[in-house]
Amino acid sequence: MKLLRVKTSHFKNCRDDFTIDFVAQSKKTAEDKEYELQEIADSLYVFNTAAFIGKNASGKTTAIELLDCCYSILGDFRLEGKKYSYENITLEMIFYHENYIYRYRTVLHEDSALGNKAIFSNQTLERKKYAKTSIKNIYEDDQFKPVSGIGILPEDTSIVFFVLKKKETRAVYFDSNGEGTDTYQLLFKAMKSYSISGEYLTNIIKIFDETIRGLECIDDHNYRLIYQDKEQVLSDKELIYLLSSGTTKGLLLYILVVASLQNGFDLLIDEVENHFHKTLVENMISLYKDKTVNRKNATLIFTTHYCEVLDLFNRQDNIWISKSDGQVYLSNMYKDYNVRPELLKSRQFYNNAFQTSVNYDELMNLKRKLKKVQES
Repeated sequence: MKLLRVKTSHFKNCRDDFTIDFVAQSKKTAEDKEYELQEIADSLYVFNTAAFIGKNASGKTTAIELLDCCYSILGDFRLEGKKYSYENITLEMIFYHENYIYRYRTVLHEDSALGNKAIFSNQTLERKKYAKTSIKNIYEDDQFKPVSGIGILPEDTSIVFFVLKKKETRAVYFDSNGEGTDTYQLLFKAMKSYSISGEYLTNIIKIFDETIRGLECIDDHNYRLIYQDKEQVLSDKELIYLLSSGTTKGLLLYILVVASLQNGFDLLIDEVENHFHKTLVENMISLYKDKTVNRKNATLIFTTHYCEVLDLFNRQDNIWISKSDGQVYLSNMYKDYNVRPELLKSRQFYNNAFQTSVNYDELMNLKRKLKKVQES
């Protein structure tokens, strides 16, 4: 299963028909096919990496939360425990699965009687056989036919169940805010769930802190740490105080990277640079671009303020610029801007080609006010 496109209205503060399309649009060079793209069916290419960039409060997190919403439905067939309202969200997802293109539509509502769960109403599920000859018309309406055998489910369950059959991790969302002391519990739970050996954890620990020799889970709240050749048993509260926030977040994130690459599910990261050196971000991108590592077509999807990391992208159609005029909307670098591909993307951002620069005048106003206070 691979998500191809999502379209929504009334999701948080997005504009109507807010759309994210993961099907490659521009010319596909041999180099792109080797590093930038994954072929999920004959001539059907999607991205190994995709990025949303923009200034603060531009809606980058909103875009990636929408994807988390979609993957939750495709993986769990339910939507619950989210931080936003489900009321009156119209949603269309188009995805590829076992030689078919599926189109799923629904209107979401919320019901306090069900707790923080979405209710699925007006659901339709259609499909068409994929053929490379119709790649340019992949989303055409008249070719979709209703899926047969759709039964009755509880109102908090999506009918995509009848196609995908069983719950499965389609993507994991890594929130830049962190999980606090729960991080270590989630770390070892992920290792167990995705059958990740302790050797990977040892390797990852050395990336972030060479003074740590080992970390073992005793129970949900206590851990054995070998630190500077000393062995200590620490509670999660003691451990999070001892280790840097970057190390704590980094251990969980890189374990999720390993899980994603080994199992072929997508990884969503909000503010990928938060607490991390740019080299670590560049390394993550390179892992997803390397087909000897990324054998199962996992995709790395992230938001960032680091426009320099986008210079690692050969393509432009996998980069969206997020903006807000009261409502969030996206511009695609390839479709909406005339940017010469040989130019550094970071240079275009610094030159404000995408109208994403920080308000310099207001920064100077702040400086003048501070200076005036000091002089008075």
